[in-house]
Amino acid sequence: MFQKTPVLAAVVVAFLILGLSGCVAQSDYLRKQAEADALNRDLAARTSQNSDLKAQIDKLTAATEGLIADKDALIADKDGLITDKKRLIADTERFEKERTALEVRLNRITEETSRTIEGLRNHQIELEGDKQMLAESISLLRQTKEVEVRKVSKTYEDLLSEMKNEIAQGQIAITELRGKLTVDVVDRILFDSGQTEIRPEGLGVLKRVVEILMTVTDKVIRVEGHTDSIPIGGALAKRYPTNWELSAARALNVTRFLEKEGIDPALLSAVAFGEHQPIAENDTPEGRARNRRIAIILLPRE
Repeated sequence: MFQKTPVLAAVVVAFLILGLSGCVAQSDYLRKQAEADALNRDLAARTSQNSDLKAQIDKLTAATEGLIADKDALIADKDGLITDKKRLIADTERFEKERTALEVRLNRITEETSRTIEGLRNHQIELEGDKQMLAESISLLRQTKEVEVRKVSKTYEDLLSEMKNEIAQGQIAITELRGKLTVDVVDRILFDSGQTEIRPEGLGVLKRVVEILMTVTDKVIRVEGHTDSIPIGGALAKRYPTNWELSAARALNVTRFLEKEGIDPALLSAVAFGEHQPIAENDTPEGRARNRRIAIILLPRE
């Protein structure tokens, strides 16, 4: 069995025409039929081959389209890579510039740091020298202070020995603290009530104090006037309106007496505090009596 095709039909028609025309030999017919069969088989083979080729072409077409798609993707990837490459090149150039700038800055900082370290080393050497000098000065100052303290202590001891009777009677108090020696003399020894002139008994006491103070030449002597808190009243207020004036006049008179007895006036000063620096409460007679005083203070020279 073979499939009818346009070619085979034409052959059959031709044979029929020849048969109708008469006298087509049987052998020619068979031969033609054999040829037709061969042609049909060849056509079928070619048709099959054509189908195979078409399948291969479709397959190759699909593969080609895939390759084209892969090519397009590769081209896109290539474009992306080119863009990335350009960006990387730009980043590399920028990073290189930044690295160069950082190296320059680092070198500058390193040089500045080296100079700073060298300066600090020199400064440290200077400080070591200053430290040594300061230590020597402190040592010398301590030695000087020790000498001064010993001198003050000697004066303190002499005053304690000389004025022991007055100290025992509560008329004089002598204290020494950190190189500051204070002689507090209650006012009843030196002055009559409301007066600024020194009593004869007070002059005697001050002379004994002066004999000891005359040996002190490296201290300044400050005379302070102090009162209680009772306001000045009566006729005395016309001369001394407040305790400031009364304490100032008394301190000044004692200072003048010390000068008269031979104390260098360059070492002397008079200060008035009135009732503003009490050493006891002012609400009892005993406390007020302690607050009414003249303080003779020995201080280091500035």
